[in-house]
Amino acid sequence: MLKVKNVTKTFRLSKKQMKLENTTNHHKIAANDVSFEVEPGEIFGLLGPNGAGKTTILRCISTLIKPDSGDVLIGDEMISAVNEDNKARGYLSFLTSELKLEDHFTPNYLFNFFGRLYGLDDETIEKNKQKLFNQFGINEFAEVKVSQLSTGMKQKISIAVSLVHDPEIIIFDEPTNGLDVLTAKTVTDYLFQLRNEGKTIIVSTHIMNLAAKLCDRIGIIIDGKLRMVGTLDEILKSTNTTDLEDAFFIIFKQVKEEEGGAL
Repeated sequence: MLKVKNVTKTFRLSKKQMKLENTTNHHKIAANDVSFEVEPGEIFGLLGPNGAGKTTILRCISTLIKPDSGDVLIGDEMISAVNEDNKARGYLSFLTSELKLEDHFTPNYLFNFFGRLYGLDDETIEKNKQKLFNQFGINEFAEVKVSQLSTGMKQKISIAVSLVHDPEIIIFDEPTNGLDVLTAKTVTDYLFQLRNEGKTIIVSTHIMNLAAKLCDRIGIIIDGKLRMVGTLDEILKSTNTTDLEDAFFIIFKQVKEEEGGAL
């Protein structure tokens, strides 16, 4: 089980960022006392608008940044403690749109390179490669330079590289962003397969129908705070709606009215 306990993270804003945020405050609370749990064999979705704090939470979970307070636990072991000898990253995979594949290398080379970074032997790397390359149809492009591949194929290779070490906890930030319909379906189908294998999966998205289709439970995050957590049915019942998009806007409106801000 993955547990996020009372995680808070604040960033200092530059003058340019303050102008973009339309604020005079030099600090922004990107994540504000966020708590939730994800079971093995479950897809948990973080749903919210751009800038809501989704990526900040994912980066705290994946050990890329440290929260100001709170912690993340794998089972009963704190990420901060596990990470002292780099074990945490062996349990985790974090796929983000910021992962850039080097144009001059091939999928084969990249997969082998990252496999060795995780300390895998050649036999394990080859076994995992065949499984993932077959899954995503990468084999015929295995020796083609990344610069010559389509956007969809690059995303598939990014996913394969992220899963090189067969992690137990899989974190995807906007997994279908910018993908064509066929590639997006390949990705979502594989997420269902990973769930059925008992993996712990967290997905962040602002796409309502993707969250409704993909996630066993959904956490709605607005302005850094987790406003509601539940299954799709629980969220719809709580907001007296039949559509996740409608439910989201009801919650969003309530938050803004409570804060006295503009919608």
